[in-house]
Amino acid sequence: MFLGSDFLLFMLSPWAALAFAPFTLWCVAFFRDPDRVTPGGAGLIVSPADGKLLPILQAVPPPELGLGPEPRQRLSIFMDVFNVHVNRIPIDGRIIALNYRKGRFFNASFDKASEHNERMSIRIRGEQREATDDLAVVQIAGLVARRIRCDLVPEQHVRRGERFGIIRFGSRLDVYLPPGTIVLAKNQRVKAGETVLAKFQ
Repeated sequence: MFLGSDFLLFMLSPWAALAFAPFTLWCVAFFRDPDRVTPGGAGLIVSPADGKLLPILQAVPPPELGLGPEPRQRLSIFMDVFNVHVNRIPIDGRIIALNYRKGRFFNASFDKASEHNERMSIRIRGEQREATDDLAVVQIAGLVARRIRCDLVPEQHVRRGERFGIIRFGSRLDVYLPPGTIVLAKNQRVKAGETVLAKFQ
């Protein structure tokens, strides 16, 4: 779409097309979707997003998912405009619940973005696991992001590393881990579908 628009603009005004070209190239780079090699192994939880892993906090999962009022370890991944923004499933399992909520558009690196920003909340149950092991993945819109896309449906069976959606133009993704999960990644850059964040005991 962007290349077509730039070509049409070039036909009308080459100078205008040259001025527009950097934006076109940036959009092409933003929507890139590289293949990833997802690690095997029982009980692994891989990153659902590319970006910077923020400090780990104890936080209550979104109430709309029915995961209870107890705080859990929350891993938050901040995606800037230069990251790949395609999101991937962290575990093999089944979609238990989905809930979209309108909200604000604070900077996604701020902690309050998890509570107040527009979001899509996803509850996943791992294969051969109980409800107490369910984890939550939350797509959160950011200061620039104004479009969350999630292609999942309730009861859908999913595989670790599968693509499931995208958040456009800078955003955040939270993972709420079940009790007893062992965190393996801290304060680092992560890649969707490749970096192991944690594992079930």
